[in-house]
Amino acid sequence: MRTRFLLASLALSLAAPAGAALAPGAKAPDFSASGAIAGKPVTLSLKAALKKGPVVLYFFPAAFTSGCNAEAHAFAEALPDFTAAGATVIGMTAGNVDQLQKFSSEHCAGKFAVAAASPQIVKGYDVILKRPDGSVAKVTSRTSYVIAPDGRILFAHDDMSPADHVRLTLAAVQKYKATRRH
Repeated sequence: MRTRFLLASLALSLAAPAGAALAPGAKAPDFSASGAIAGKPVTLSLKAALKKGPVVLYFFPAAFTSGCNAEAHAFAEALPDFTAAGATVIGMTAGNVDQLQKFSSEHCAGKFAVAAASPQIVKGYDVILKRPDGSVAKVTSRTSYVIAPDGRILFAHDDMSPADHVRLTLAAVQKYKATRRH
C-alpha cells in the first residue's frame, strides 16, 4: 500500500497540468455527480448549487495524497470566508473516488462536498492530467474554477501546487460579491 501511495505521489509530481480550457466568460458545463459530505453520500448538482450563489469548483488529482490533503484542509479552514461571500465549495476528482466518503470526513472536515468526476465532467472542464510525455494520467489536474450564478466562469486557476488555489478563488468570490453590492 505504501509503495502504491509513493508511486502515485511520484506520478503526480512528474505530471504537467493540461491547462484550464474554460476561460472567464465561458459557460460552465452543468453536471450531477455522486459524492460525499461529512462521510455521507450525496448527489451534487451544479444547477442547484448555483441557485444559492457562486460556486468554487476545484478539481484535485486524488484523495489521500499530500497535496490534495493539504488543499482540502485549506478549503475547509477558509470555508467561513467562502460562506460569508455567498459561495459554495465543491471538490471533484477522477482519482480513487471509492475513498471520497472517508476523505470528506477526514480532510474536508465534513465542511464541504467532494464528488466523483465522470469522464464527461473531466472532458467538459478539460481537467485531465497529462504527463510530461503527453500521455494521459487517470486523474484530474489541480484546477479551480469560480462559477457565477448564471453559469459563467468568473475565474480559473490551473497549478499542480495547491498553495494558491484557496487564496485566489476566495479573492475572486469576494471581488464578485463586491461588484454585486453596487
